[in-house]
Amino acid sequence: MNKILGLHHITAIAGDAQRNYDFYTKTLGFRLVKKTVNFDDLQTYHFYFGNDVGAPGTLLTFFPWANVRQGKNGAGMATEIGYSVPRGSLDFWKSRFEKNNTPHDIINERFGEKHLAFQDPDGLWLNLIEAKQNDDRKGWETAEIKAEVAIKGFHTVTLTLNNIKATAAILTEVFGYKQLEQEDNLFRYQTDAVQNAAIVDLLEVPQAQRGVNAGGTNHHVAFRVKDEETLMSFRKNIEARGLHITEKINRDYFFSLYFREPGGVLFEIATDNPGFATDETVENLGSSLQLPDRYKAMRDKIEKGLPKLQTK
Repeated sequence: MNKILGLHHITAIAGDAQRNYDFYTKTLGFRLVKKTVNFDDLQTYHFYFGNDVGAPGTLLTFFPWANVRQGKNGAGMATEIGYSVPRGSLDFWKSRFEKNNTPHDIINERFGEKHLAFQDPDGLWLNLIEAKQNDDRKGWETAEIKAEVAIKGFHTVTLTLNNIKATAAILTEVFGYKQLEQEDNLFRYQTDAVQNAAIVDLLEVPQAQRGVNAGGTNHHVAFRVKDEETLMSFRKNIEARGLHITEKINRDYFFSLYFREPGGVLFEIATDNPGFATDETVENLGSSLQLPDRYKAMRDKIEKGLPKLQTK
């Protein structure tokens, strides 16, 4: 289908690598599906957390910089990540957050769905949501987090904007989303191309100051397409609207384009192909440091420059 297939991944900025790894694999129960490096900063990891195979729509990725300054949510950025969880599981997660001293809100309701907002150790805002529509995806299980409560994958991402009009036009006129609902100054858009990871919420706050993109904030939001042909078709459409968009970039596990939508949020469009089982088997995903071909000769130097990481 020549369509945007919902969310592919979201990339955020963290501080300490070990703390980031521990929270997402142990507290939240995600699988580390790929441990590689920031292609532009070889002394920094790039972690990919997701389900068993790292399926598009489940992937939250991080650049952990040890001495990063604290960022600040604001206009022109993604300010909240929503995850789908099984119905009836929020009490489990609330108790788990209390046990692990994870900052969290009370269980609330939005658009007719129960949700539990919380923050990771760097201050990144996330939300667990009991979705109204059916979600048959299976989350990654751990010793403490079983299938009946495991996080399934993305539900939505929230963008904070001074004015939603131009951003909404990209979603509806280019990406094929439709406005679904509205609660006060929060506008919900959804694509019918996929069942899950299909929602973008636009929060309109005219007086909001611009965000500061650093630790504890989202760097960019990636939308999903089937393949490279579809990717380049979208490039033409976006360029035709007068927006600057990059050339196709090979990220080893997908191909990407980047552009900044009119409201200021950095968008990426990423392909399903080739996926994460290209340099590791599915059984061994995330078990060792993977490097692009152009850096493999530098492995010893790169490994010495990276922070030590305990993954057992």
